[in-house]
Amino acid sequence: MEETHNFEVAVVTPNGEVFNYPNATLTVIHTTDGELGIMANHNPLISALATSEMRIQDKANDYEERLAVNGGFAEFSSNKLTVVADAAEKAGEIDVNRAERARDRAERRLREAHNQREQQLAQAALVRAVTRIHAATGE
Repeated sequence: MEETHNFEVAVVTPNGEVFNYPNATLTVIHTTDGELGIMANHNPLISALATSEMRIQDKANDYEERLAVNGGFAEFSSNKLTVVADAAEKAGEIDVNRAERARDRAERRLREAHNQREQQLAQAALVRAVTRIHAATGE
């Protein structure tokens, strides 16, 4: 039996499917333990995700998609990667100006935090905003 070099990637949120691509050759996700590259025929896994950028590539068709993913988990088995996230956006759908305003608000809230809880909430908002900006701009 010939070994396949492609696999399916699906990203879902509570609002439904955000992304589906049947021919990925490489997907890079950021787990809570660090960055992980997944290719076809990878060993099965389940892992918690950090709020971060996710990259899906199909090298044969010169295709790449970036998504901003807000936490959740990833499961890979039978050549299908399923990401279940609290929120996810394709790079091309991100309003960069809005994300920059959110980043500025989060930075201000972080500077003005009065306790650890306010600091944690502001830090989480900052990570989400920076992730969205990075996914949208590639910078």
